Amino acid sequence: MMQFLQLDMMYLLLCCRLCRPLVLCLCLHPLTLCISTELTCSQKSERKQYRIVGGSFTPIESQPWVAAIFTRRGQFLCGGSLIAPCWVLTAAHCFEGYDPSEKEFTVYLGKSAINETNALKEQKFIVQKLVIHRQYNASNYNYDIALLKIKNKDGGCAVKSPSTRTVCLPPKDTQLPVGYKCSIVGYGKENAWGFSKILKEGQVNLLSQSECRSKDYYGDKVTGNMFCAAKPNWRIDACKGDSGGPLVCEVAGRMFLFGVVSWGDGCAQRNKPGVYTKVTNFNKWILKTLCNVSLV
Repeated sequence: MMQFLQLDMMYLLLCCRLCRPLVLCLCLHPLTLCISTELTCSQKSERKQYRIVGGSFTPIESQPWVAAIFTRRGQFLCGGSLIAPCWVLTAAHCFEGYDPSEKEFTVYLGKSAINETNALKEQKFIVQKLVIHRQYNASNYNYDIALLKIKNKDGGCAVKSPSTRTVCLPPKDTQLPVGYKCSIVGYGKENAWGFSKILKEGQVNLLSQSECRSKDYYGDKVTGNMFCAAKPNWRIDACKGDSGGPLVCEVAGRMFLFGVVSWGDGCAQRNKPGVYTKVTNFNKWILKTLCNVSLV
């Protein structure tokens, strides 16, 4: 577990290697905020949950890094995860059909229901910059990852509160054992008829790459940038509308963002687990993007 305790130092050392020395202090600024006590990553404010169909209603305080992404017209689009005060990590496929150069999106933090507003908990942002991974392949969802740089009407970033915290990124190449229990969170469909509208959380187990790539599951559709997770009874799964949201795993008392909801065949179907973008494969890309964009 020592590698997790040394996570903050890893961020700083990697940023030092990626950024130009003359502007290092500017580069470190967003990362320093990310790992400081201003928005201490992966600290829940509340653990209480209420059981409903297909998972649990969960108050935003129990998953305070969850972001809700909307179009400017108010249509819910995808979930995301706050990884730094100015940055939300999500899935690239959420933005298919949109011009990434246009400011078409609104992001909410602290939102427990997509059809309700709570001014005491919520923070609202416009998207200042959308960065989609250059190697994203829409035909197979490989490299399905994107970053949103957010700002509020005053030009500021997210402010720490019981309903808004950052989530930690796990160290590169970290491997959790097969069967490890993790949480998926989102506002997506709970059945064939409509979205949940309220934030829900479910527990899933990590599957081995060999099982996920077996002919009984997805075969070679699953690349090295993906992994699978499912409930053993196949009753809990991410579904349409959960895309871009987090799969988080608790290690040494802290929550780490291991996966981004990407794709799957159906929802909670036998032998069709949810497929997630493997965040640890993209640590360097994430930090490089934060450095480069923050310097512009």
